[in-house]
Amino acid sequence: MFRKLLTLDEAKEAIRSRLNVEPLGVEEIPLLKAYDRVLAESVTATLDIPPFNRSTVDGYVVRAEDTYGADETTPVKLKVVGTVSVGKPSRIVVGRIEAAEIVTGAPIPEGADAAVMVEDTERKKNELKVFASVTKDENVMKKGADIKNGETIFKAGKVLKSREAGVLAAIGKSKAKVYTIPKVAVLSTGAEVSEPGYKLPPGKIYDINAYSLSIAVLENGGEPIYSGVVPDDRPRLRSALEQSLASADMVLTSGGVSVGPKDIVPETIASLGKPGLIFSGIAVKPGKPATVALIDRKPIFSFPGHPTSALLMFHLLARPVLRQMSGRPIAETQLVKAFIKTRIFSAKGRRTFVMVKLNRDVRNQLIAEPVETGASGAISTLAKADGFVEIPENQQFVDSDEEVTVTLFGSSL
Repeated sequence: MFRKLLTLDEAKEAIRSRLNVEPLGVEEIPLLKAYDRVLAESVTATLDIPPFNRSTVDGYVVRAEDTYGADETTPVKLKVVGTVSVGKPSRIVVGRIEAAEIVTGAPIPEGADAAVMVEDTERKKNELKVFASVTKDENVMKKGADIKNGETIFKAGKVLKSREAGVLAAIGKSKAKVYTIPKVAVLSTGAEVSEPGYKLPPGKIYDINAYSLSIAVLENGGEPIYSGVVPDDRPRLRSALEQSLASADMVLTSGGVSVGPKDIVPETIASLGKPGLIFSGIAVKPGKPATVALIDRKPIFSFPGHPTSALLMFHLLARPVLRQMSGRPIAETQLVKAFIKTRIFSAKGRRTFVMVKLNRDVRNQLIAEPVETGASGAISTLAKADGFVEIPENQQFVDSDEEVTVTLFGSSL
């Protein structure tokens, strides 16, 4: 039998108080390899962007006051004194009643303070007619208008995507200091589990959990290490766990945590070292047998073998720890309001999680429909469900058409 069951809140608090989780370390990597990595330091600009006043149009740079009063019927006439090119400083000086040809991105030369679009001009040799007046700084991006020297552009903890990489490159960064990616060993237990890719032997099922959990690890900033399938054998399980602890920063197992004669995972983990088991068993449905341990400062999360239970317990217990280890923010779970389609019931005395699929009705209201599982091990539940509804321990049911909060598995609908 299980020890005294913790509530889910007690289990989370036990993890928080015992694990003392923080990012594992810092490494500097090329910016081109930094996609989806987490900045380990705040980044401050060491130059202005743009580093000079630049034209935002193709046309002519002028002194704005020389164009005042210009329109289609009474253009002003200016003398063209040269051409400003991109990529190099200009020696041109624009004086009164003068202009210089310029292209987008080229530096504004001395004396000029605005740019006229080429379509508002007409040129014959060195004589330019301007048919529209401009104001000072019109069509000019000023030095430092985008990023100022000394400005903090990103704080530590920022996840780098394509836009962030572009900003870092703009200030001259070719490398980034990022948090180390946690390595997570994932193994499955059970004589009935077989690895995909081979013909399925009689009486066996393919290993579902190692694959769903490994992808969940990737989604949350970790690097999964597939450790294979371990039979219900204490020496072999112990050896596999020891190897996993040696090669990874966290271990995830599935199966072998219930109360049957083959459920040997908790006692095997407890024998590996100190401080050992944190708890074994939570008052939830599904996921009651979930077990968490700490061995030599490395967490082990052991989930039930049922696929839905395993992935749900990862989401509730292991995901926050993994995100902290990788330096990522924890609070990224998306919640939406919906109306439950049919009455749903809780398991007496246990916090209950009901998988639901979301749709919209004719009034465009979001409707949550419970996913029929058939059994807690039904894998199709994972594919059908968009998220789950949580029913507290002291609540017997949620009535049909009642508004509920749905926690989404994905980031958006």
